[in-house]
Amino acid sequence: MTGAATSPRPVFMVTDFGPWGPYVGQMHAALVRTVPELVVVDLVNDMPRFSPRPAAYLLAALAAAEPEPAVFLAVVDPGVGTSRRPVVVRSARHVFVGPDNGLFNVIARHHPEARRATIDWRPPYLSDSFHGRDLFAPVAARVAASLPVETTPLPWQDQELAEWPADWPAVVYGDGYGNLMTGLRAAGMPPSARIRAGGLEITPARTFGEVPPGSPFWYGNSCGLVELAVNRGSAAALLGLGPGDEVTVLGG
Repeated sequence: MTGAATSPRPVFMVTDFGPWGPYVGQMHAALVRTVPELVVVDLVNDMPRFSPRPAAYLLAALAAAEPEPAVFLAVVDPGVGTSRRPVVVRSARHVFVGPDNGLFNVIARHHPEARRATIDWRPPYLSDSFHGRDLFAPVAARVAASLPVETTPLPWQDQELAEWPADWPAVVYGDGYGNLMTGLRAAGMPPSARIRAGGLEITPARTFGEVPPGSPFWYGNSCGLVELAVNRGSAAALLGLGPGDEVTVLGG
């Protein structure tokens, strides 16, 4: 008597492809072509373009906020087609598939048990410029469905991770409202700390309605990150900041 088949893990897409063009759709097609019953979620496709460093901090926060095991197909890959390695990273809960350009280094800082391996498997066709579709998507689908993928262990080196602090006092993402997420985890912030950003000293609030319209504040957002915001306004416009711009945490 055989047991019931296990459903594939969902695949969460995290890219800098944006909502335009054929790229996100082609990624979906490659995933379901490999495993037709796969559940695919567009978690975020407007990561800061060409910028693995800020993307790494938001990716780590998004993964921490997801309680069920999943595969994160993460492609912010300005070095596509060069010698940068394709990797699979396995933490205690999730699996991450994408380029080895720092995108998963914050995962490794937050999860010392995480293991990295170079992807040796190759598809019949691999373009020079779209590894997201041709390599990473099929591998993510195969991992989600527990199908074999040939890999070689690739341990992290201490010096490699030393350049990626567990928390980064900088903007890592700006949303459509002009709110600015930082690479700081809210759980580690003194509740009365102030943040200097864009020439202003910003004090904390629990949520938008606790400050007057037009006022800036910082708060712990739903992803667990420190976020700079303006009630009924744009922190990005008020502060003149964007991904990669650093901020300063002051005492409470």
